[in-house]
Amino acid sequence: MNLFARAGTAGLIALGALSAMAASAPAASLGAAVETMRYDPHGARICSPLVAVRKAREAGLRHAEIAAITPRRVVVTGRNRHGTDRIVYANLPGCPLLRR
Repeated sequence: MNLFARAGTAGLIALGALSAMAASAPAASLGAAVETMRYDPHGARICSPLVAVRKAREAGLRHAEIAAITPRRVVVTGRNRHGTDRIVYANLPGCPLLRR
């Protein structure tokens, strides 16, 4: 009987250790995920392609589409009443016009 009591006690201790280990494992992985994420309040430092196309359409360009995006400029091409045309915007917030 003494052998069964010791085996039962050892089993309860092992189950307790497993449950404590299982509870701490997700907390560690959650902490690692939070550390890898970064909040950048100044993330919108570029000209959005959607904004550039919208501004080109407002300027009279039909079938406007992005032709090129570089670190300094965003080129939008399309058609106006005279034929093909392009508008170049600076790659800054608000997409300021560089040249038409």
